[in-house]
Amino acid sequence: MIVALIVICEVGFWVLLAAGLGARYVLRKPRLGVALLLCEPVLEVVLLIATAVDLKNGAEPNWTHGLAALYIGYTVGHGHRTVKWLDGLAARRFDGVEPVQPPKYGKERAVHEGKVWLGTLTGAATATALLLLAIAYVGDGARDDSLWAWIAQAWKITGIHGLVALGYTVFPPRVPAGKDAWGNDLGDLDEGARAPEPTGKRL
Repeated sequence: MIVALIVICEVGFWVLLAAGLGARYVLRKPRLGVALLLCEPVLEVVLLIATAVDLKNGAEPNWTHGLAALYIGYTVGHGHRTVKWLDGLAARRFDGVEPVQPPKYGKERAVHEGKVWLGTLTGAATATALLLLAIAYVGDGARDDSLWAWIAQAWKITGIHGLVALGYTVFPPRVPAGKDAWGNDLGDLDEGARAPEPTGKRL
């Protein structure tokens, strides 16, 4: 049941996202678009309640409950970033507005990667909190090994991602001559000047 709900929530996420962006850019109803996008957290609440009910009804804690926790954690940590990225693509497609691009080089890239890692950290912390609640809810040390394994997996992923982000801090990609941190040509800017950060439509 939990696996089916995860699939339903994932499909629902993309359906609501497409509907929200369609309302905003195709129908030109931004308020309706925002309202549809705000419905997405409801999917995670439904999944959380279903997981708790499944455990309450005597289901053995297993990988499906751990996966549900990680899915919710990912949505908390990276959901807004995903929506923002797709909103930028829609703005370019329908309004001709170039989306905000992440920096490619230098300390700016290192800062960006650090922020992305903080999203992963937030997701792992969220998943861990949910899994610890599930462990306490079950109250049987012999039945919760799979949940502890998912906690370890969440922090393993976070650690690997953290090392990647740290690599950009220690060895930031060098900015090519004549370009800024976003890869834009500096043109006639004075030597040492920095081109303004790209702008674009935001949510």
